Amino acid sequence: MGRAADAELLDGVRQWLAESGAEPTPARVAQALRDQGRVLGDTEVLGAAERLRSELVGSGPLEPLLADPSVTDVLVSAPDRVWVDRGGGLELTAVAFPDPAAVRRLAQRLAAVAGRRLDDAHPWVDARLPDGTRLHAVLPPVAVGSTCLSLRVVRPRAFTLDELVAARTVPPGGDRVLRALLDARLSFLISGGTGSGKTTLLSALLGLVGPGERIVLAEDSAELRPDHPHVVRLESRPANQEGAGLVTLQDLVRQALRMRPDRLVVGEVRGPEVVHLLAALNTGHEGGCGTVHANAAAGVPARLEALGTAAGLDRAALHSQVAAALSVVLHLVRDRAGRRRIAEVHVLERDAAGLVVTVPALRWGVEAFTYERGWQRLRELLGERCEGL
Repeated sequence: MGRAADAELLDGVRQWLAESGAEPTPARVAQALRDQGRVLGDTEVLGAAERLRSELVGSGPLEPLLADPSVTDVLVSAPDRVWVDRGGGLELTAVAFPDPAAVRRLAQRLAAVAGRRLDDAHPWVDARLPDGTRLHAVLPPVAVGSTCLSLRVVRPRAFTLDELVAARTVPPGGDRVLRALLDARLSFLISGGTGSGKTTLLSALLGLVGPGERIVLAEDSAELRPDHPHVVRLESRPANQEGAGLVTLQDLVRQALRMRPDRLVVGEVRGPEVVHLLAALNTGHEGGCGTVHANAAAGVPARLEALGTAAGLDRAALHSQVAAALSVVLHLVRDRAGRRRIAEVHVLERDAAGLVVTVPALRWGVEAFTYERGWQRLRELLGERCEGL
């Protein structure tokens, strides 16, 4: 059957199912085909049923890619330009959509599954699907030529720290430093660019927290999956079409503080919630952590300053809060080969002007972390837990 005839067939069946409200089972598809005067064999009926099921309730041609456990991102920039990331950089796949309209239909259906609207009046969407997959889509004409679809897969199981060492995200022996960091209940941030592995590393580290501790997560999109017996997960919510029901990350941090957290975690610090997080870490909530976008560990204080001042906290107060609240920055990079790794570990201190700066303590090395001038300060913060490091 040619592509045009196949598309016509599926459109007819799709309309019949929509009008009848029936599920795309093989029996219903066969009935729809009979009602259209089509006589097909069992194999063709089953094939049509599978394609419809995939389009109506699955992810269409993307399903095999999303089911691949090695895939972290699926990116569609045109009907015949579907890319994946398996941890080694982007790869162009052989997967293709019939036409731009098919990409648009899939994006709109996924948005509807996530409870969001995607149409000419609202040409983009950023949402989380029920299975945890992060969805972002942009429709033409904002996206030139074709609907652009980005799917970030959240795996149900977090990587362990040992697995990150094996993957060279953490250098040999670096896991001992990270375990000591958690045991010492130091507050820290993981910085890095998009796709550098911040969420993956944070999930792994939270899995090291003692089983008797209560972890409360506040996230814009629930992506953290720590392997821990006592996790409370809070997720922000956009306003509905009437403009009501908005729940911000700032709201979540405030609520989390009333939930007796032993570890308060903000999935990504990128707005006014930084004020409440710093206040919490300065009022007895030790061991808090989160992620932040930054080009380098040295840029984290400036990033926090920008977020804090935008939220109404003056510069001097912000730096005082940061100096008292945070101890360590772990910075991740993604090299040209697509490998993610901890490039550097910095400690925070104040300069002569009273502003917070970061000082390199450890730097990535093929055989192990290499020591920098801030290592002595980090040793002091880790205390007896750093013996043997």
